[in-house]
Amino acid sequence: MELRCGGVGSQAGGRRMDGDSRDGGGGGGCKDAGSEDYENLPTSVSLSIHMTAGAMAGILEHSVMYPVDSVKTRMQSLNPDPKAHYTSVYGALKKIIRTEGFWRPLRGLNVMMMGAGPAHALYFACYENMKRTLNAVFHHQGNSHLANGLAGSMATLLHDAVMNPAEVVKQRLQMYDSPHRSALSCIRTVWGTEGLGAFYRSYTTQLTMNVPFQSIHFITYEFLQEQINPYRGYNPQSHIISGGLAGALAAAATTPLDVCKTLLNTQENMALNLANVSGRLSGMANAFRTVYQLNGLPGYFKGVQARVIYQMPSTAISWSVYEFFKYFLTKHKLENRTPY
Repeated sequence: MELRCGGVGSQAGGRRMDGDSRDGGGGGGCKDAGSEDYENLPTSVSLSIHMTAGAMAGILEHSVMYPVDSVKTRMQSLNPDPKAHYTSVYGALKKIIRTEGFWRPLRGLNVMMMGAGPAHALYFACYENMKRTLNAVFHHQGNSHLANGLAGSMATLLHDAVMNPAEVVKQRLQMYDSPHRSALSCIRTVWGTEGLGAFYRSYTTQLTMNVPFQSIHFITYEFLQEQINPYRGYNPQSHIISGGLAGALAAAATTPLDVCKTLLNTQENMALNLANVSGRLSGMANAFRTVYQLNGLPGYFKGVQARVIYQMPSTAISWSVYEFFKYFLTKHKLENRTPY
């Protein structure tokens, strides 16, 4: 990311934070009071800045969109309680608040924030460093989509290792008529009755979902940035548009895997009883078979509307917040080093 201002498709040239320099045409850049500062900013960003910006992006993304995430979890239920049938995201939120209380859609937010901070710190730091390294290997001049996809996949391994336990607790708290009233009581119950492995029962499914999700996400984001922000300036509008579209596409494409992940995380009792599953359901293949057995092919796309509605603004928020903090922290660090 280049630290200068510019509109979408700006022709101004400059120095990029990821170390890739591009020369642009003259006079199309934004010349405001702070424009001279952009030329003096460094061409690389420290690991601590990537991690701090990533943590802020993750926490804000999940906090803002958490009520919609709660609805998505319930809409993916394979055999919901008659009182928990929903036809739309807005209708579901209204019904939950009216029948279960104003704060009910936020249950589990605390554990999600605790997981999202470190998970996204590792995620963005790994992605940025691997993207730079792999682009140097695959494509010496410019940007390689293969490198971006592989970097996103590698970052996912770290992200999901931290995030998976938080996902398990969060989704069990989000379910209708959940027996758990707090994150701590949920952790104690799951640990005591199912063991430590329960927090990673869906890890392989999570990776199977998130590796293609993040590959599609990062490739689409970087491609769109090349089209609407070719000189990679700090441009909030372009980050929001690229992030939102990339998230929507990746979310729709990977919904079947998300449905299976939700089933493995929640161990939905009514659905498992209908499928004659005794004990605990484990493994992606078993989850796929169970979903098909209960709902057929449409079952793989339960909650797709809520998933896209959740992911589109989530990724837009994540990228815009991440790029802002990366820009702000780098500029602030440089100013502190500059003698007056």
